[in-house]
Amino acid sequence: MYYKELLLAGLLATAVPLSWADQAPPAQDAQESAAQESSDPAGEGEYMSEEQFLDSLNFRSGKVVLGGNLATLNLPDNMVFLDGEDAERVLVQAWGNPPDEKPPLGMILPKGVSPLADESWAVTVEYEESGYVSDEDAADIDYDEMLEDLQDSAKTDNEWRAENGYEPIAIVGWASAPHYDAEGKKLHWAKEVKFGDSDEHTLNYNIRVLGRKGVLVLNFIAGMHQLPQIEESVPAVLAMTDFNDGNRYADFNPDLDEVAAYGLGALIAGKAAAKVGLFAAALVLLKKLWILPVLLIGWVWRRITGKSKEKPQPVVAPEPQPEPKAERVPDETPAQVSSVMDLNNQPDDKQK
Repeated sequence: MYYKELLLAGLLATAVPLSWADQAPPAQDAQESAAQESSDPAGEGEYMSEEQFLDSLNFRSGKVVLGGNLATLNLPDNMVFLDGEDAERVLVQAWGNPPDEKPPLGMILPKGVSPLADESWAVTVEYEESGYVSDEDAADIDYDEMLEDLQDSAKTDNEWRAENGYEPIAIVGWASAPHYDAEGKKLHWAKEVKFGDSDEHTLNYNIRVLGRKGVLVLNFIAGMHQLPQIEESVPAVLAMTDFNDGNRYADFNPDLDEVAAYGLGALIAGKAAAKVGLFAAALVLLKKLWILPVLLIGWVWRRITGKSKEKPQPVVAPEPQPEPKAERVPDETPAQVSSVMDLNNQPDDKQK
């Protein structure tokens, strides 16, 4: 880790009180204006303070319908919701996670806590239309053996992460052993995850809600020190999440609906798609001393991961010189001279 660079970034920042996500959604015009201000996610010229970034997020409360009447979240008063686009911005731009091929349906956050604060945590919400998942194997799962499989899977995934400049991850163990609610058709468990050489481990608390044609995927993203707080929030998240009529587990029709090729065990033993909170613990300094432009955030992250792109050197054209008058020489052909553009016409050498 480049701690000197982190310190430099911190010194360039100004501390700002963090008390967000407790306001009602702003007016539509204000949302559009803020979205335009934050339209440069790559951080290549658009400067954005913490306040501007938060203003560009549309926090929702109350009843939230997901995926064209697929399911409903009945948010309690102490939680808010971001839609998929805003959730992806928080995950990638603010917290430094690799972008997914498909953004989540949204993200649940605690009300009154900025996603850029030390105490922040979140629950990503996704849907996997993989078919009706049978729960007949619920009593036969060996969770100790499954943990070993998860750890091996994480090691394999680290090859891709290394090739793309991201820190390796390691599954340390169960933070909360898997539990299945056979009546509510809801499964939950928690993994303790380590990113790189960080001393602060990350908590990935997972919830799966079984439906008629697929599974709702809810993943908590938090630090291990927040486990007691997350465990207090799990019952509320479980209670507020349900499929709508026609999509419930009980609505399954064996004559019409497809059955998934796996059971409950595979839901837990799937890929260790762990995500980290705000740049993990190695970037706590940036969390405390924010108000950084998006450009600076991207620069620090690229420096940390060693993936900064080489910037092509500008080609300086020579000052125009008056052309000498060519003398006509009988029976002679003037020699060809290469142009400046010919001499400098080389491809940029960028890392991908």
